[in-house]
Amino acid sequence: MKQIELPPRGLETLFGVHDQNIKYLESVLAVRIDARGQDVSIDGDAQDVATAERILEDFSELFREGRTFTDKELREAFAQIAEDRAFSLRDYFTKARFNPSGKKQVAPKSANQRKYIQAIQENDVVFGIGVAGTGKTYLAVALAVQALMQKQVNRIVLARPAVEAGEKLGFLPGDLQEKVDPYLRPLYDALFDLIDYERVTKLLEKQVIEIAPLAFMRGRTLADAFIILDEAQNTTSEQMKMFLTRIGFGSKAVITGDVTQVDLPAGKRSGLIEAQRVLANIEGIEFVNFTEKDVVRHRMVQMIIRAYEEHSSRKNHI
Repeated sequence: MKQIELPPRGLETLFGVHDQNIKYLESVLAVRIDARGQDVSIDGDAQDVATAERILEDFSELFREGRTFTDKELREAFAQIAEDRAFSLRDYFTKARFNPSGKKQVAPKSANQRKYIQAIQENDVVFGIGVAGTGKTYLAVALAVQALMQKQVNRIVLARPAVEAGEKLGFLPGDLQEKVDPYLRPLYDALFDLIDYERVTKLLEKQVIEIAPLAFMRGRTLADAFIILDEAQNTTSEQMKMFLTRIGFGSKAVITGDVTQVDLPAGKRSGLIEAQRVLANIEGIEFVNFTEKDVVRHRMVQMIIRAYEEHSSRKNHI
């Protein structure tokens, strides 16, 4: 059993309303935590106790430094530390979070999201592969905005696979841009969440930020740019190769997609699925795989994804 002394007001923050924070920490680490006055005791397996002790010591130091905490932030941090014991509470509150444009702070919600952010920071080409709602696109856009604001790149290019210009778009009113915009809406949504509307509009007008169907990339070489290819499971092999060979000097590319949601016509091979095999061993290219545990939408979404995966697995065994 370990004992740690915490500042009085810090205890209230740490334990949370109806002790919800500390109960959550007990559940993810399989320890028992009790408080008597300012003294906190931890009981359980030695390894879990050591992790909990580090968390409480970090919390105490950060609290004394004037750091503020919300219940949500603490529980997210506890979950990530339980998943990756090398990670710490101090890392979560001082290193893992970033503010791309001064409007909104962004923080990874899972160990995989943190690994993804690190991979993008350290590599020129990163693939983020996994189910919807895992933050693949949002985090890539946030890091692109940060790179632009810090002048690490001169522009951001956001692309999605070209939509058929025939049946799917023909009935929609407007010119090509107006027809295509609804398909690119998730990229606009991420930008408007991270940067003020007026600023985004100006950057789009000046083409410092460009949002376009993948077909618009053909024949171009993009230097000093942060390029994101979203919904990459719907690229063909040829389109994926074309996209990857557009990358110029000083550029960074992030490719996101969900290999379980391929909408290509029958007989067309997904460029994303092929890229996983072809590029697996190339230095400087990293693949980060997300699971339903990384879903940051409503908790029901995790359960729905898991149910569909189990159903699909049963079907394949019949």
